[in-house]
Amino acid sequence: MNRIESLIFLLGAAALLAQLARMLKVPYPVFLVLGGLVIGIVPHLPTVEISPEIIFLVFLPPLLNYEAFFSSPRDLHRHIGSILALAIGLVLFTTAAIALIAHALIGLSWAVAFVLGAILAPTDPVAARAVFRRLGVPGRVGTIVGGEALVNDGTGLGVYRLAIAAVVTGTFSVWEAGLSFLLVGGGGIVLGLILARIVLPLWARVRDPSIFITLSLLTPYAVYVLAEEVLDVSGILAVVSYGLYRGWRDPKLFPNASIRLQNISFWNMLVFLLESMLFILVGQQLPSILEDLGVYSIGEILLYAGLVYATLVATRVLWFFSTPYLHPVFDRLLRNRYLGAPWRERLVMGWSGMRGAVSLAAALAVPLNTEAGEAFPERELILFLTFSAILATLVLQGITLGPLIASLRLKRDEEMDKLAELKARLEGARAALERLDQLSWNEMVPPDAEERMYEHYEDRIRRYEAGLQAGGITEEYAESSAAWRNWRRKLLAAEREAIVSMRNRGEISPGVMRRIQRELDLEESRIGG
Repeated sequence: MNRIESLIFLLGAAALLAQLARMLKVPYPVFLVLGGLVIGIVPHLPTVEISPEIIFLVFLPPLLNYEAFFSSPRDLHRHIGSILALAIGLVLFTTAAIALIAHALIGLSWAVAFVLGAILAPTDPVAARAVFRRLGVPGRVGTIVGGEALVNDGTGLGVYRLAIAAVVTGTFSVWEAGLSFLLVGGGGIVLGLILARIVLPLWARVRDPSIFITLSLLTPYAVYVLAEEVLDVSGILAVVSYGLYRGWRDPKLFPNASIRLQNISFWNMLVFLLESMLFILVGQQLPSILEDLGVYSIGEILLYAGLVYATLVATRVLWFFSTPYLHPVFDRLLRNRYLGAPWRERLVMGWSGMRGAVSLAAALAVPLNTEAGEAFPERELILFLTFSAILATLVLQGITLGPLIASLRLKRDEEMDKLAELKARLEGARAALERLDQLSWNEMVPPDAEERMYEHYEDRIRRYEAGLQAGGITEEYAESSAAWRNWRRKLLAAEREAIVSMRNRGEISPGVMRRIQRELDLEESRIGG
């Protein structure tokens, strides 16, 4: 098969594996990685070689932009001390711990050991959200783990650059390294915010959905390339800050409902395809990695992989359960509220440190040679240890995270979410009714239409107030809402059947039918449930 045919095959396999994972209620990254592993091992099945440039340039900008877009800056700010402590403090702690184990027990030089530590220290933003998305966890847990994964790549890759430079050049300066770390990370954040403030108001005037969606896709790529290739700052943090700003300002900047619906539908599909392809490509890299490890016995590489994985898990759990007791002043200064969380939440956050494609891309990007012309020391072993850590964290922790959450009886506070949703719906209905009073002077609106609209909003207000007075979504309220939704769907189905019959009889064209069908579909999508 050529490369295009191989990609089509892998996308088909990814869709089937994702559906199987949904049926078995297993986080789909687990099945995709294992499926990619099988595809890579079985002879004659198509495989695709993956390069770090593909991951960093093609996959990361849209995925990070999507995750940042749907994150809440207010929630992130509320837990900013916790997130920064993890994204900086835990990354540096994990880097040092991995480097110590790799040097003392595996025999790598200090510089190479720090390269391995920097590769494995940051958790993966795509893996973390892909697993948490289907698990009911408290909002604080999801916010902190997701925020950590969005930010800590900037820290990890900053340390990675410094460690690579130390191996390649043979020199290292602490002061230069620290200054470079601050400039690269801080510069990326500032650049993303500046570009968002400049660019978004310009293309908010676009009214063509195709052009709008194209711009929404290309802008994160442009932000990333400008940061990495032109200004030499963190492209990851630039895209994250851009995505956060755009997600917060989106309702005000882009009021066109039709464009917004089409844009979100496009991004949901794009992210599913990119995530699926990314995890399955990660899985099928093992055979090519193993080909270059002939100097080590199977027992040795499995022992080394076990040591590295155990260190990753131990350092993370140790951080969550020791920091509040060993560093109370540090805790108060940063207001690390996650450290005061129940031990069950801390255990889940400690077990959620999955690694993914960013770590693999960093390992693949390790240079082949130093400036002296010598081969980069233990490059093949770095690749294998990185892959084994990704596989272990995704599969072992991905499979066991759900049962762990269930056994600890941790649940998302759905009752509070539903109450907040009811309050928001009530506030919106009251605002619409108030605006309707202000617009009632318009003689172009028929009185009967105005009366029906009053009845519509007054009925909604009564329903929402009843739900709030009952303390949330009671069983009676839920049954009533479900009955109403079912009744409304049957009416819409009757409308849909009628227009399809008219098309079949030749009374309307397929284009007319699709326009009406789209309106009916949008109406049905608003029913929810």
